[in-house]
Amino acid sequence: MELWDVYDLHRNMTATKINREYPLGEGEYYLAVQVCIFNSKGEMLIQHRQPFKDDWANMWDITSAGSAVAGENSQQAVHRELLEELGIDIDFSNIRPRLTINFDKGFCDVFTLERDINLESVVLQEEEVQAIKWANREQILEMIDKGEFITYYKSFIELLFDSRKSYGSHKSESRK
Repeated sequence: MELWDVYDLHRNMTATKINREYPLGEGEYYLAVQVCIFNSKGEMLIQHRQPFKDDWANMWDITSAGSAVAGENSQQAVHRELLEELGIDIDFSNIRPRLTINFDKGFCDVFTLERDINLESVVLQEEEVQAIKWANREQILEMIDKGEFITYYKSFIELLFDSRKSYGSHKSESRK
């Protein structure tokens, strides 16, 4: 049984915990995370979901994603999900999310980072992932058009590629 912390509209954690199998009530939200790993060539590491998954079966997806379990913050959740799904161990404790997406029932913190991961060293979680590969922006957008990639907005994929090295501005200079 996996429990989630329940948050309010303003992302304040409440005292409530809920089994992920049960629907959230009105004004209740949960925390999700995503991570996109880019290599030094500007390609994103993507995963191919297993054909027997309930959601998005046999589709390609970003590097890793999932829900925070009770007691986890975003950094702990993204570390666990990446380790579980791909066997990649990265310390996120000092990494901020690149952006947060609000969706109907929660908040999704999106992390991006650059690492040249050796694909032979990746250990796939058989229950989740059937394959991985590096893909550039154009390849992912084409996969969306062909119905092979999860149906993210193309503008979201573009944003991930465009903002992977800076927090919200074209230049990564600090304000003076």
